[in-house]
Amino acid sequence: MGLPSIARAEDAAPAVNIDELIAKKVGAGPIAMEKVTLDIPATAENAALVRMPIMVDHPMEANNYIQTVLLIIDSNPNPEIAQFDLTPEAGKVSLEFRARMAKSSKVRVIAKSNSGKLYGLVKEIQVAAGGCSG
Repeated sequence: MGLPSIARAEDAAPAVNIDELIAKKVGAGPIAMEKVTLDIPATAENAALVRMPIMVDHPMEANNYIQTVLLIIDSNPNPEIAQFDLTPEAGKVSLEFRARMAKSSKVRVIAKSNSGKLYGLVKEIQVAAGGCSG
């Protein structure tokens, strides 16, 4: 008789539907894969502190601006990492922070304009086993 199996938390966690999460946070509709930049390498050097510099090439004028920027890391236990709500007074969309990645994953940035248009980017980021890259 073998040892009983031990369920890991990530095995038991229900999968999050990323499309539903995006629709809930910024609205449903087509996402134009343009205007958004996430300047990180394809391999994270330190999974505990992955630098996330986000830029959106879009005007920030009174009637034409980016209202919300949403960051999602698909494979994290809680994929919704950050949401930034902006006003035209920001002048430009240039954000930077650090996030922890549980494992290799798609990273998504979705920007919503005040008119409801969605812009986005999806980038696959590799995390070396053990959380460090050689």
